[in-house]
Amino acid sequence: MSENIIVLTDLTKRYGSFTAVDNLNLIIRRGEIFGLLGPNGAGKSTTILMMLGLTEPSSGSVRICDIDPVTDPIGVKRKVGYLPEDVGFYDDLTGPENLIYTAKLNGIAGDAATEKAISLFKKVGLGGEEKKKVGKYSRGMRQRLGLADALVKSPEVIILDEPTLGIDPAGVREFLNLIVELSREEKITVLFSSHLLHQVQQVCDRVGIFVGGKLLAEGDIRSLSEKLFEGRAYETEVAVDPLPDVKASSYDDPEGIVRSLLHDVDSITAIRKDNGMFRIESTRDVSREVAARLVQAGAGLTHLSRREYGLDDIYYRYFEGGQKNG
Repeated sequence: MSENIIVLTDLTKRYGSFTAVDNLNLIIRRGEIFGLLGPNGAGKSTTILMMLGLTEPSSGSVRICDIDPVTDPIGVKRKVGYLPEDVGFYDDLTGPENLIYTAKLNGIAGDAATEKAISLFKKVGLGGEEKKKVGKYSRGMRQRLGLADALVKSPEVIILDEPTLGIDPAGVREFLNLIVELSREEKITVLFSSHLLHQVQQVCDRVGIFVGGKLLAEGDIRSLSEKLFEGRAYETEVAVDPLPDVKASSYDDPEGIVRSLLHDVDSITAIRKDNGMFRIESTRDVSREVAARLVQAGAGLTHLSRREYGLDDIYYRYFEGGQKNG
Protein backbone atom coordinates (compact mmCIF):
# COMPACT_ATOMS: atom_id res chain seq x y z
CA MET A 1 0.00 0.00 0.00
CA SER A 2 1.38 3.42 -1.00
CA GLU A 3 2.55 5.71 1.77
CA ASN A 4 0.83 9.09 2.03
CA ILE A 5 3.52 11.79 2.08
CA ILE A 6 1.42 14.96 1.71
CA VAL A 7 -1.97 15.13 3.42
CA LEU A 8 -4.05 18.32 3.30
CA THR A 9 -7.30 18.22 5.27
CA ASP A 10 -9.98 20.95 4.99
CA LEU A 11 -7.14 23.41 4.43
CA THR A 12 -8.36 27.01 4.31
CA LYS A 13 -6.61 30.37 4.21
CA ARG A 14 -8.44 33.69 4.52
CA TYR A 15 -7.13 37.21 4.27
CA GLY A 16 -9.90 39.27 5.81
CA SER A 17 -13.03 38.62 3.73
CA PHE A 18 -11.03 37.05 0.89
CA THR A 19 -10.64 33.25 0.84
CA ALA A 20 -7.42 32.32 -1.00
CA VAL A 21 -7.67 28.57 -0.32
CA ASP A 22 -11.07 27.06 0.34
CA ASN A 23 -11.45 23.73 2.19
CA LEU A 24 -8.71 21.90 0.28
CA ASN A 25 -8.47 18.11 0.72
CA LEU A 26 -5.61 16.32 -1.03
CA ILE A 27 -3.40 13.24 -0.58
CA ILE A 28 -0.14 12.74 -2.49
CA ARG A 29 1.68 9.42 -2.24
CA ARG A 30 5.38 8.62 -2.02
CA GLY A 31 7.18 8.79 -5.36
CA GLU A 32 4.29 10.50 -7.16
CA ILE A 33 4.63 13.50 -9.44
CA PHE A 34 1.49 15.48 -8.73
CA GLY A 35 0.50 18.51 -10.82
CA LEU A 36 -1.37 21.34 -9.12
CA LEU A 37 -2.85 23.04 -12.17
CA GLY A 38 -4.62 26.36 -12.14
CA PRO A 39 -4.53 29.94 -13.41
CA ASN A 40 -2.48 32.64 -11.74
CA GLY A 41 -4.25 33.76 -8.57
CA ALA A 42 -5.92 30.39 -8.02
CA GLY A 43 -4.29 29.94 -4.59
CA LYS A 44 -1.49 27.55 -5.57
CA SER A 45 1.35 29.57 -4.06
CA THR A 46 -0.63 30.23 -0.88
CA THR A 47 -1.13 26.48 -0.51
CA ILE A 48 2.61 25.92 -0.92
CA LEU A 49 3.42 28.55 1.71
CA MET A 50 1.17 26.73 4.19
CA MET A 51 2.82 23.42 3.34
CA LEU A 52 6.24 24.91 4.05
CA GLY A 53 5.19 26.50 7.33
CA LEU A 54 5.72 30.01 5.94
CA THR A 55 2.14 31.03 6.65
CA GLU A 56 -0.44 29.46 8.95
CA PRO A 57 -3.81 28.11 7.81
CA SER A 58 -6.97 29.85 8.95
CA SER A 59 -8.37 26.36 9.51
CA GLY A 60 -7.66 22.78 8.53
CA SER A 61 -4.34 20.98 8.65
CA VAL A 62 -1.22 20.02 6.72
CA ARG A 63 0.96 16.94 7.23
CA ILE A 64 4.18 16.57 5.26
CA CYS A 65 6.03 13.31 5.95
CA ASP A 66 3.77 13.10 9.01
CA ILE A 67 5.06 16.48 10.27
CA ASP A 68 2.82 19.48 11.01
CA PRO A 69 4.47 22.61 9.55
CA VAL A 70 2.59 24.85 12.01
CA THR A 71 4.14 23.22 15.07
CA ASP A 72 7.42 22.07 13.48
CA PRO A 73 8.31 24.25 10.46
CA ILE A 74 12.02 23.42 10.76
CA GLY A 75 11.24 19.69 10.66
CA VAL A 76 9.27 20.13 7.43
CA LYS A 77 12.04 22.19 5.84
CA ARG A 78 14.49 19.36 6.53
CA LYS A 79 12.28 17.01 4.51
CA VAL A 80 11.25 19.35 1.69
CA GLY A 81 13.25 20.92 -1.12
CA TYR A 82 11.61 24.03 -2.60
CA LEU A 83 12.17 25.59 -6.02
CA PRO A 84 10.27 28.88 -6.35
CA GLU A 85 9.60 30.74 -9.58
CA ASP A 86 12.66 32.94 -8.99
CA VAL A 87 15.64 31.50 -7.15
CA GLY A 88 18.04 33.76 -5.25
CA PHE A 89 21.77 33.04 -5.53
CA TYR A 90 24.99 34.90 -4.89
CA ASP A 91 25.77 36.13 -8.40
CA ASP A 92 29.45 36.70 -7.68
CA LEU A 93 29.94 33.01 -6.74
CA THR A 94 30.08 30.03 -9.08
CA GLY A 95 27.32 27.43 -9.15
CA PRO A 96 29.27 24.88 -7.08
CA GLU A 97 30.23 27.58 -4.56
CA ASN A 98 26.55 28.43 -4.07
CA LEU A 99 25.74 24.74 -3.59
CA ILE A 100 28.59 24.29 -1.10
CA TYR A 101 27.22 27.22 0.90
CA THR A 102 23.74 25.62 0.94
CA ALA A 103 25.26 22.28 1.96
CA LYS A 104 27.03 23.88 4.92
CA LEU A 105 23.79 25.58 5.98
CA ASN A 106 22.25 22.09 6.03
CA GLY A 107 24.98 20.68 8.28
CA ILE A 108 27.18 19.12 5.58
CA ALA A 109 30.78 20.18 6.17
CA GLY A 110 34.21 20.05 4.53
CA ASP A 111 34.94 17.63 1.69
CA ALA A 112 31.47 16.10 1.94
CA ALA A 113 29.89 19.45 1.07
CA THR A 114 32.18 19.91 -1.93
CA GLU A 115 31.63 16.36 -3.15
CA LYS A 116 27.85 16.65 -2.91
CA ALA A 117 27.83 20.06 -4.61
CA ILE A 118 29.88 18.87 -7.59
CA SER A 119 27.86 15.67 -7.90
CA LEU A 120 24.53 17.53 -7.98
CA PHE A 121 25.92 20.21 -10.29
CA LYS A 122 26.70 17.52 -12.85
CA LYS A 123 23.48 15.59 -12.21
CA VAL A 124 21.33 18.56 -13.23
CA GLY A 125 23.26 18.93 -16.48
CA LEU A 126 25.57 21.84 -15.64
CA GLY A 127 28.84 19.94 -15.95
CA GLY A 128 31.49 22.02 -17.72
CA GLU A 129 30.22 25.31 -16.23
CA GLU A 130 31.97 24.93 -12.86
CA LYS A 131 33.94 28.18 -13.14
CA LYS A 132 31.18 30.45 -14.46
CA LYS A 133 29.74 33.02 -12.04
CA VAL A 134 26.01 32.61 -11.47
CA GLY A 135 25.46 36.24 -12.52
CA LYS A 136 26.25 35.12 -16.07
CA TYR A 137 23.80 32.17 -16.03
CA SER A 138 20.81 31.99 -18.36
CA ARG A 139 17.33 31.56 -16.87
CA GLY A 140 17.39 27.85 -17.65
CA MET A 141 20.79 27.39 -16.00
CA ARG A 142 19.57 29.19 -12.87
CA GLN A 143 16.56 26.87 -12.63
CA ARG A 144 18.78 23.81 -13.00
CA LEU A 145 21.02 25.17 -10.26
CA GLY A 146 17.88 25.81 -8.19
CA LEU A 147 16.90 22.17 -8.58
CA ALA A 148 20.36 21.08 -7.44
CA ASP A 149 20.05 23.49 -4.51
CA ALA A 150 16.72 21.90 -3.52
CA LEU A 151 18.34 18.45 -3.66
CA VAL A 152 21.30 19.27 -1.41
CA LYS A 153 19.48 18.18 1.76
CA SER A 154 18.42 14.85 0.15
CA PRO A 155 14.73 15.71 0.53
CA GLU A 156 11.82 13.30 0.48
CA VAL A 157 9.64 15.91 -1.22
CA ILE A 158 10.35 18.59 -3.83
CA ILE A 159 7.91 21.44 -4.39
CA LEU A 160 8.26 23.24 -7.72
CA ASP A 161 6.34 26.52 -8.09
CA GLU A 162 6.09 27.55 -11.78
CA PRO A 163 9.67 26.33 -12.35
CA THR A 164 9.81 26.62 -16.16
CA LEU A 165 8.70 30.23 -16.73
CA GLY A 166 11.08 32.08 -18.99
CA ILE A 167 12.96 28.96 -20.18
CA ASP A 168 13.20 28.27 -23.92
CA PRO A 169 11.26 25.22 -25.26
CA ALA A 170 14.32 22.97 -25.56
CA GLY A 171 15.39 23.89 -22.03
CA VAL A 172 11.88 23.20 -20.71
CA ARG A 173 11.87 19.73 -22.24
CA GLU A 174 15.25 18.89 -20.72
CA PHE A 175 14.21 20.31 -17.33
CA LEU A 176 10.98 18.30 -17.23
CA ASN A 177 12.79 15.11 -18.23
CA LEU A 178 15.26 15.77 -15.43
CA ILE A 179 12.44 16.07 -12.88
CA VAL A 180 10.96 12.72 -13.96
CA GLU A 181 14.37 11.04 -13.92
CA LEU A 182 15.23 12.32 -10.44
CA SER A 183 11.82 11.38 -9.06
CA ARG A 184 12.10 7.83 -10.38
CA GLU A 185 15.74 7.31 -9.37
CA GLU A 186 15.54 8.86 -5.91
CA LYS A 187 11.88 7.96 -5.14
CA ILE A 188 11.22 11.63 -4.47
CA THR A 189 7.65 12.91 -4.22
CA VAL A 190 7.16 15.95 -6.46
CA LEU A 191 4.48 18.65 -6.28
CA PHE A 192 4.58 20.56 -9.56
CA SER A 193 2.53 23.77 -9.42
CA SER A 194 1.86 25.36 -12.80
CA HIS A 195 -0.67 27.00 -15.10
CA LEU A 196 0.92 25.38 -18.18
CA LEU A 197 -1.28 22.44 -19.16
CA HIS A 198 1.03 20.70 -21.62
CA GLN A 199 3.92 20.57 -19.16
CA VAL A 200 1.74 19.18 -16.38
CA GLN A 201 0.32 16.51 -18.69
CA GLN A 202 3.83 15.62 -19.87
CA VAL A 203 5.30 14.73 -16.47
CA CYS A 204 2.60 14.24 -13.84
CA ASP A 205 1.10 10.96 -12.63
CA ARG A 206 -1.98 12.74 -11.29
CA VAL A 207 -3.39 16.24 -11.61
CA GLY A 208 -5.44 18.49 -9.37
CA ILE A 209 -7.43 21.26 -11.07
CA PHE A 210 -7.38 24.29 -8.80
CA VAL A 211 -9.59 27.31 -9.53
CA GLY A 212 -10.61 30.15 -7.22
CA GLY A 213 -9.02 28.51 -4.19
CA LYS A 214 -10.97 25.28 -4.72
CA LEU A 215 -9.82 21.86 -5.89
CA LEU A 216 -12.44 21.10 -8.55
CA ALA A 217 -11.13 17.65 -9.47
CA GLU A 218 -8.12 15.37 -9.07
CA GLY A 219 -6.97 12.13 -10.65
CA ASP A 220 -5.02 10.81 -13.62
CA ILE A 221 -5.87 12.09 -17.09
CA ARG A 222 -7.81 8.98 -18.07
CA SER A 223 -10.02 8.88 -14.97
CA LEU A 224 -10.76 12.60 -15.20
CA SER A 225 -11.61 12.25 -18.89
CA GLU A 226 -13.91 9.27 -18.29
CA LYS A 227 -15.69 11.10 -15.48
CA LEU A 228 -16.11 14.40 -17.31
CA PHE A 229 -16.86 13.06 -20.77
CA GLU A 230 -18.92 10.10 -19.62
CA GLY A 231 -19.99 8.00 -22.60
CA ARG A 232 -17.56 9.69 -24.97
CA ALA A 233 -14.14 9.67 -23.38
CA TYR A 234 -12.74 8.44 -26.72
CA GLU A 235 -13.51 9.41 -30.28
CA THR A 236 -12.50 7.50 -33.42
CA GLU A 237 -12.74 9.44 -36.67
CA VAL A 238 -13.00 7.44 -39.91
CA ALA A 239 -13.53 8.14 -43.60
CA VAL A 240 -14.96 5.35 -45.75
CA ASP A 241 -15.08 5.29 -49.57
CA PRO A 242 -16.79 3.29 -50.84
CA LEU A 243 -19.31 2.07 -48.30
CA PRO A 244 -20.06 -1.65 -48.54
CA ASP A 245 -23.45 -2.97 -49.58
CA VAL A 246 -25.35 -3.86 -46.41
CA LYS A 247 -28.73 -5.56 -46.49
CA ALA A 248 -31.64 -3.57 -45.14
CA SER A 249 -29.60 -0.37 -45.44
CA SER A 250 -29.61 2.40 -47.99
CA TYR A 251 -26.88 4.65 -49.32
CA ASP A 252 -29.18 7.48 -48.33
CA ASP A 253 -28.44 6.45 -44.72
CA PRO A 254 -24.63 6.14 -44.45
CA GLU A 255 -24.74 6.41 -40.65
CA GLY A 256 -27.11 3.45 -40.59
CA ILE A 257 -24.71 1.41 -42.70
CA VAL A 258 -21.79 2.14 -40.35
CA ARG A 259 -23.97 1.42 -37.31
CA SER A 260 -24.97 -1.95 -38.73
CA LEU A 261 -21.32 -2.86 -39.38
CA LEU A 262 -20.30 -1.89 -35.83
CA HIS A 263 -23.40 -3.07 -33.95
CA ASP A 264 -21.51 -5.76 -32.00
CA VAL A 265 -18.61 -3.50 -30.89
CA ASP A 266 -19.38 -2.82 -27.25
CA SER A 267 -18.71 0.56 -25.61
CA ILE A 268 -19.75 2.63 -28.66
CA THR A 269 -22.21 5.29 -27.49
CA ALA A 270 -22.77 7.37 -30.64
CA ILE A 271 -22.00 7.44 -34.35
CA ARG A 272 -22.50 10.62 -36.37
CA LYS A 273 -21.44 11.92 -39.75
CA ASP A 274 -19.70 15.30 -39.80
CA ASN A 275 -17.95 16.94 -42.79
CA GLY A 276 -17.60 13.65 -44.64
CA MET A 277 -16.21 11.85 -41.59
CA PHE A 278 -17.84 9.35 -39.26
CA ARG A 279 -17.19 10.25 -35.62
CA ILE A 280 -17.55 7.25 -33.31
CA GLU A 281 -17.80 8.08 -29.62
CA SER A 282 -17.05 5.39 -27.05
CA THR A 283 -16.17 4.75 -23.42
CA ARG A 284 -12.94 2.95 -24.37
CA ASP A 285 -10.53 2.85 -27.29
CA VAL A 286 -12.30 0.90 -30.07
CA SER A 287 -10.23 2.10 -33.04
CA ARG A 288 -8.66 -1.27 -33.77
CA GLU A 289 -12.01 -3.09 -33.72
CA VAL A 290 -13.65 -0.40 -35.86
CA ALA A 291 -10.92 -0.68 -38.50
CA ALA A 292 -11.16 -4.49 -38.54
CA ARG A 293 -14.98 -4.55 -38.89
CA LEU A 294 -15.02 -2.01 -41.71
CA VAL A 295 -12.24 -3.66 -43.71
CA GLN A 296 -13.74 -7.15 -43.26
CA ALA A 297 -17.04 -5.84 -44.62
CA GLY A 298 -15.32 -4.55 -47.75
CA ALA A 299 -15.38 -0.86 -46.90
CA GLY A 300 -12.67 1.37 -48.33
CA LEU A 301 -11.10 2.76 -45.18
CA THR A 302 -9.32 5.94 -46.31
CA HIS A 303 -8.75 7.62 -42.94
CA LEU A 304 -8.72 6.67 -39.26
CA SER A 305 -7.59 8.75 -36.32
CA ARG A 306 -8.13 8.38 -32.62
CA ARG A 307 -8.81 11.17 -30.21
CA GLU A 308 -8.57 10.89 -26.45
CA TYR A 309 -9.67 13.91 -24.48
CA GLY A 310 -6.56 15.53 -23.05
CA LEU A 311 -5.83 17.81 -20.15
CA ASP A 312 -6.70 20.93 -22.12
CA ASP A 313 -10.26 19.65 -22.75
CA ILE A 314 -10.58 18.56 -19.11
CA TYR A 315 -9.16 21.76 -17.68
CA TYR A 316 -11.28 24.14 -19.69
CA ARG A 317 -14.45 22.19 -18.97
CA TYR A 318 -13.76 22.28 -15.23
CA PHE A 319 -12.50 25.87 -15.38
CA GLU A 320 -15.69 27.05 -17.08
CA GLY A 321 -17.72 25.23 -14.42
CA GLY A 322 -15.61 26.71 -11.62
CA GLN A 323 -16.02 30.22 -13.00
CA LYS A 324 -19.79 29.80 -13.31
CA ASN A 325 -20.09 28.44 -9.81
CA GLY A 326 -17.63 30.88 -8.21
